[in-house]
Amino acid sequence: MQGRYILTAFDIELASSPDATFRVQAIRDRFAISADDNSERFIGEIDLSGDWKIGLIVGPSGSGKTSIARDVFGGDVVAGYNYNAAAVVDDMPDGVDCERIARTFNAVGFSSPPCWLRPYSVLSGGERMRVDLARALLSSTSPIVFDEFTSVVDRQVARFGSAAVAKSVRRSDAKFVAVTCHYDVADWLCPDWVFDTAKMCQSSPKKKSDRESGFASFVSSANPSGTIGDCLADIII
Repeated sequence: MQGRYILTAFDIELASSPDATFRVQAIRDRFAISADDNSERFIGEIDLSGDWKIGLIVGPSGSGKTSIARDVFGGDVVAGYNYNAAAVVDDMPDGVDCERIARTFNAVGFSSPPCWLRPYSVLSGGERMRVDLARALLSSTSPIVFDEFTSVVDRQVARFGSAAVAKSVRRSDAKFVAVTCHYDVADWLCPDWVFDTAKMCQSSPKKKSDRESGFASFVSSANPSGTIGDCLADIII
């Protein structure tokens, strides 16, 4: 997969042409909206060269994050999974053994075996996020491009989850790209590059040694005697 994403420039135009119904025309007249105002254009470039493991596409709602991710990464964007099994452990990808599933569940903080035997529909929002992350990490896709990353959980859980994902990804052969409107995950996800759709520019965060030092401090302060998975598992929402 190393040379798959060589062309990273994007020029995306989104346009809509609703029928001129009574309500549509009333809104146009009231707010002085012309038919040409129903379009947006996103132009930029993401540099995916070099040795990287984790990327972050972040920006306000409506700034083109998902469109850019789909344009650059195509079908690799994860926007949700279908869960049909009576136990989430059976919803994990075929061909993955139970030991690896358990290890991945624990790595993302989904550390209660009884919960592994429950259907996705009865899990809490935080548990569902962890299951989604585990399933993405267990997939054969690389890079894993995760849309709406941490969007449905509170910010404490989001930070712990980001740190857990960062640790899991850096121990694996996969690459991971988070797509989110939440800037606060950057300090915990420790990405190698950040593309901000508010400015349509890319930046490199702290040096690797500085990121690892901050990560170690986070683990120590959050849970001096346990693992990052334990930290995340201890948060109940």
